[in-house]
Amino acid sequence: MIKDKLKKYFLDGKTKENGFIMKLVVYAILTGLGFVYLYPILYMLSSSFMYLDDLVNPAISWFPTNIYLGNYERAFRVLNYWPTLRLSVFAVGVPAILQTIVCALAGYAFARFEFPLKRLWLVLVITTFIIPTQVTLIPRYILLNNYGLIGSLNANFLPAALGQGFRSAIFVLIFYNFFKTYPKSLDEAAVMDGASKLRVFLRIALPISVPAIIVSVLFSFIWYWNETYQTSLFVGSGNVTMPIRLQSFVAEFERLFPTEEGSPVNRINESIRMAGTLLTIAPLLLLYLVTQRQFVESVETTGITGE
Repeated sequence: MIKDKLKKYFLDGKTKENGFIMKLVVYAILTGLGFVYLYPILYMLSSSFMYLDDLVNPAISWFPTNIYLGNYERAFRVLNYWPTLRLSVFAVGVPAILQTIVCALAGYAFARFEFPLKRLWLVLVITTFIIPTQVTLIPRYILLNNYGLIGSLNANFLPAALGQGFRSAIFVLIFYNFFKTYPKSLDEAAVMDGASKLRVFLRIALPISVPAIIVSVLFSFIWYWNETYQTSLFVGSGNVTMPIRLQSFVAEFERLFPTEEGSPVNRINESIRMAGTLLTIAPLLLLYLVTQRQFVESVETTGITGE
């Protein structure tokens, strides 16, 4: 009897009171996974506050002897932080919002209306997500160049407004699946009361789809923020976002802080690089911290996973 009770206590994980070992294993796995994801950020945070003496000292690995803010001051100047941040938020936020609006309309149309070749159009939407971006890069560049959009933010804005934003297909499918979950009787009742199709979408469908909207806006923002190759190719060097400026961090640092021959002063080091990297990802971390609860609930509702 005692043996059965001990076995149930340590191994049975079906109830909250039992399964001590099972809980221990689960928490150990979660802690290990959390450490894998948090380690790079903790390492960058620790290194970014180190002075050069601490950086070259093998006895110091995690905690600096003194908190040194000079790395952030120089990284701020190199990144031209506030003007670059404003431009980045504008260049990323506008297409994210436009893409969400268009994908919501497309998903609602696929979920609520019947029209010729509906299945074919849905397959074509899915195909645009399956085809690698590199395959359509040259045709898209030629198209944008013919319309004179290369070198301006409209190269990102207009495709997003026309449903051809970055990974738009997945958001169309999210809205499509979401709009299929609530009963059509709500739409039919509104139509009987004299509401137009657009009014039904704005007053009924859109408020219900708040979780899908949050997922679409946040993922679009993050993906547009991290996309540097297409942005540098289509938008051009005149509209530099934060991640693109980070790519030229070393060259810009050496231009702003020239070093004398044989002198370590003003020489770029790992701590300054880490400070610049943290400043670049800080807006995304802040965005996630502010919207953490809504983001987790929306992901659970829509079923999308991050990358």
